[in-house]
Amino acid sequence: MAEEIVSKSSPLASQSSARFNATSVPRPIQLIQSDEGKRIQLEHLEFSRVLGGGLVPGSINLIGGDPGIGKSTLLLQIALELAASQSVLYVSGEESERQIKMRADRLHRDPSGKALPLPENLLLVTETNLNVILDHADSTRPELLIVDSIQTSYLPELESSAGSVSQVRESASRLREYAKRTGTSIFLIGHVTKEGTIAGPRVLEHIVDTVLYLEGDRYQAYRLLRSVKNRFGATSEVGVFEMQEGGMIEISNPSEAFLAERMVNAPGSAIAVTMEGTRPILVEIQGLTNTTTFGNPRRTPNGIEFNRLLLISAVLTRRAGIKLTDQDVFVNVVGGLKISEPAADLAVATAIASSIKDTPVKADTILIGEIGLSGELRMASRMSDRLGEAAKLGFQSAIIPKRIRSGGIPWPSGIDVLEVRSLSQALKEALLKK
Repeated sequence: MAEEIVSKSSPLASQSSARFNATSVPRPIQLIQSDEGKRIQLEHLEFSRVLGGGLVPGSINLIGGDPGIGKSTLLLQIALELAASQSVLYVSGEESERQIKMRADRLHRDPSGKALPLPENLLLVTETNLNVILDHADSTRPELLIVDSIQTSYLPELESSAGSVSQVRESASRLREYAKRTGTSIFLIGHVTKEGTIAGPRVLEHIVDTVLYLEGDRYQAYRLLRSVKNRFGATSEVGVFEMQEGGMIEISNPSEAFLAERMVNAPGSAIAVTMEGTRPILVEIQGLTNTTTFGNPRRTPNGIEFNRLLLISAVLTRRAGIKLTDQDVFVNVVGGLKISEPAADLAVATAIASSIKDTPVKADTILIGEIGLSGELRMASRMSDRLGEAAKLGFQSAIIPKRIRSGGIPWPSGIDVLEVRSLSQALKEALLKK
């Protein structure tokens, strides 16, 4: 329950209505200039990739994530980069200017570790009153405005406290209006709830142009910046970073990073190719089975959905003849990556079968395919891109569902493709013969 004070005449509504009535004029669409070619290019290619090819002037972007995951660090790095040639205003409602300065000194260093002089175009201010923030923005005219965070900002015209539904909604609306009127790009940092969603009203995500989530295990080095909404590019794009002492370092080849510590010919290990946006990523999926000591066997997934693991375990038992009713089953996606697409089903099932049979999977083989309840395999999307990425990393063979439609695009060269119809047949081909 959230209390909202409803007044007869809202000063925000009257100001906004008067402004739009005075300035809005319908125009033919062919006379309107597009800003597509005016994107601000960033040195962080992974960040630009998630935004759709660069930062769009006048856009308002929301980034959320768990506490301590690196949201403020990543945006301060972007601010330091852009401040070399443009004006940047960093507004913090949670940290003092000295704290931000200390972090900037740590981040702004050359490859040898020597501290670099901080740019003069980066302006810092600690403020939570949104009217004062907008006054600062009007006086400094920055190309980039960063507000950390939207839940700490408030409008004194509203009687509710900062972070309430009405404050968050009205504050975001005022910032959106400012961005569209001045062409200033805005980044908002948002708190998340215990369920992992951005706190505040759902309309907050509808107000902004781009919604980004910074994901990852706090005890792992890798961070994934995922786009779940983007009016200027593809959704579900992912940028991969590694948290180091010098900040967030982009990983240009995430597949190689995720497979760096892989043990070859170890039972219970299989390689899947998942699509994150338009990028195929190879990940190692580990499976472990052990005779249960409880009445009911446990199913413990890390990186895949719990219900998906239950489905795969049931199909292995009923369709592939692998008894799991007395086995605890553990599945882990190496690197902290979370996989939601069903194309990794075959790799998960193979890792579990490899563990219970204590037989390694062929080291140079990848597995792609969705598993049906009858034990059949179904084709995944963008198969050519997945196979091409595996071939680049030196994998020699791939086990995929049999292509039913004829006349499709030929598979990439450099990798042997074995098409199978059922899970049982795939397991026979994937596991090494004893």
